[in-house]
This record gives sequence, C-alpha cells and structure tokens, in this order.
Amino acid sequence: MPTNTPIDQLFINTRAENRAALIAYIPAGFPSQSGCHKVIEALAKAGVDAIEIGYPYSDPVMDGPTIQAAATQALENGTGVTEVFTALKHASDQGVAAVVMTYWNPIERYGVAKFAQAISDNGGSGVITPDLTIEESAEWRSAVTASGINPIYVVAPSTKPDRLIKVTEQCGGFIYAASLMGVTGARSGISSDAGDLVARIREVTDKPVSVGLGVSNREQAKEVAAFADGVIVGSAFIKAIQEAPDEASGLAAVAHLASELALGVREAR
Repeated sequence: MPTNTPIDQLFINTRAENRAALIAYIPAGFPSQSGCHKVIEALAKAGVDAIEIGYPYSDPVMDGPTIQAAATQALENGTGVTEVFTALKHASDQGVAAVVMTYWNPIERYGVAKFAQAISDNGGSGVITPDLTIEESAEWRSAVTASGINPIYVVAPSTKPDRLIKVTEQCGGFIYAASLMGVTGARSGISSDAGDLVARIREVTDKPVSVGLGVSNREQAKEVAAFADGVIVGSAFIKAIQEAPDEASGLAAVAHLASELALGVREAR
C-alpha cells in the first residue's frame, strides 16, 4: 500500500524521534459546529499529532455512553457529511494529520468512491471503519487506492492469529488496536490485553500500531506509548467539554489535557 499521506509521514517522523504519536478524537459538530473547530485548534496547538474526526451516527455500536451523547448532540446540531468534511479540512489546515472515523452506512449512502475522494480533497489521510470487514471491502479498497488514502481497520484482543495477518495486510496508515473487548470510554486503568495485542500484531507486520479505548491521563498515555506507535484519546476530551460550565472553560480543559498527554507520550521511552 504505497501511499504517502500525512499520517504515513507522521509515523515515519515519530519513529525517527523514538516516540509514539498522540491522536485525538472529536466528533464533527460537537459541541457545536464552531465549537468543534475551536476544539481542533486547541488540540493542534497543545501538541496533538493527529486528529480523528468522528462521523456522528445514530447507531454507534462501538461507542460508549460519552461518545454516544456527543454524537447525539452533534446530530441535533445538524451535522452531516458536509460538516464532517469541513471539520476534516479544518484539522488538516492546522498542520496535523487527520482521518475520519465512520461506520460503513454513511459511506455507502454518500457513494463509496465519492467519499474516498472527498477525504483526499479535504486533506484527510484515511478512514477508520470499525464495522467494515475485509471480506466486504472490495469496493472500498479500490476507492481508497484510486484516491490515495489509507484504509484503517480495527483489530481486537479476540482477533484470531490467521485473521490478524489478513486484516493487517490490508491496513494502511496504521492498525487500530482496540485495547479491550467492549465499547469506547475513559477508564481508570489500561487493560493488559493492549500490550499483548500489540505484541501479537508486531509478530505479523511492521506497520504502525495505534491503541485506542480507555486512555484518559498522562500516566496512561505514557504506559501505552511505551509499546505502541500511537495513543488514541477520545472520551477523555469529550468528557472535559461535557463537564465544563461554558465553552471557554471546555477549551481550556481540552488544551490542558492535550498538553499533559503530549508530555506522557514523550516520557515513555
């Protein structure tokens, strides 16, 4: 998969610096359209390396209550495909690598080839598709190849060894390792499954591996960054916004958390 997207370049750079990349997740249109853009700016300024724009969806099977509530709010704010691409472009314009995370249904509804091309046109590196299996990916694979973006698949602790080889072969940009069985959400501790899963992935590929699900503070970021190429944080940022009394406090909380996590990933090795 010889692409050279911003996310491909990011992992070349972070590996040369001997550190993990910090990847932040924010749903498009949350807490509002303009608020989302301000959050993106705050994240980029505070040291986040890449931003994952969530496509708010009414039936988010992989998402925990924090992200579900944010997605519902985003949908109530009128967020659709146009707003997702606008947020993606805004992230890319800040000089960070940017990807979209979406369930398959919105891609199919928009038009598979058209969606992949729009990602590229708006500066995006690729798409994380948590509910798309490699067996059902033929149309998507040809679309991402044509538009030069990365197809990012999710593997879990339950993924069997032979399947791990098949899925990682088809990943581009990075492999998304879900660190535990279950839905997204900030947790008090990192599952030991995360390290085991990354070790298993390393046995079959040298592609970058990013760990998502559960990281919420500097210490946890440091812990995951010791063995992974990327640390993905979502629910903790959303919670910081949800618990803030107003927009300015929410942005300050996001910036503080991002700078702490950025220190965490740099302290790990």
